[in-house]
Amino acid sequence: MRLRKLRICIKGAGDLATGVGIRLYASGITRILMLEAPEPLAVRRAVSFSEAVYLQEKIVEGVLAKRVDHPGRIEAAWKSGWIPVMVDPSWQILKQATFDVVIDAIVAKRNLGSRLEDAPLVIGLGPGFSAGMDVHCVVETHRGHHLGRVIRSGRAIANTGVPGEIAGVGFERLLRAPLPGLFTTNLDIGDLVSQGQTVGHVAGTPVAARIDGVLRGLLRSHTKVCRGTKLGDIDPRKEIPNCRLVSDKARAIGGGVLEAILESFLVQKGVLNHGRRSS
Repeated sequence: MRLRKLRICIKGAGDLATGVGIRLYASGITRILMLEAPEPLAVRRAVSFSEAVYLQEKIVEGVLAKRVDHPGRIEAAWKSGWIPVMVDPSWQILKQATFDVVIDAIVAKRNLGSRLEDAPLVIGLGPGFSAGMDVHCVVETHRGHHLGRVIRSGRAIANTGVPGEIAGVGFERLLRAPLPGLFTTNLDIGDLVSQGQTVGHVAGTPVAARIDGVLRGLLRSHTKVCRGTKLGDIDPRKEIPNCRLVSDKARAIGGGVLEAILESFLVQKGVLNHGRRSS
């Protein structure tokens, strides 16, 4: 089979999953299907194909994704050159169709059901997976020296519960729901905010920015949330155009996924042997 004919299924269509999809698409691996929940909670929705669930279609960095509601539309989407996004939270499509690669990009910090048997190559992103046990390999998602590294034995760095720092700012850049209820806001991604400014409300309770910056992520207004749900992400660098671009983190993780796929493909072709070039 040619590399460009590989059938890829990505669980999740949030910003990291979208970054992976775009990295593969740009490399010529375009037969990609993305699976999502009925009501995605992507904060960085400006760069998330999950928005196609609500809007029917979404373009990120020139790549088009559209919602499909029937498996019979997948092949047609691929022939047309766009990425299909299907609402399938329990991944029933994996019982109906075969894929060469399955990528668990939900980033739930635990394995919600991915198995080695899902495909010839199963890749898990971040904590919760064990390479060689429930997936074939894991790609590191923790910011730092090992971000994007392909782990072929063992696990990724455990979830620390501490957000990665941007310009030296960690916890303060995140907006979280103070209680359960309906989140409402009049602001949008790309808006500048100031410390102390009300960004939105949850059940009538104001949610204020703790730093100055630009909203690089924000949930849709009128979204039902639980206490502690991530509502938004403020970037202190105030680089507004970057709000519409795949992050460095997502791109690095996408590179790790691409490496894992290429290695597996070349091993099958006899070009590589156990991760080393054959002489």
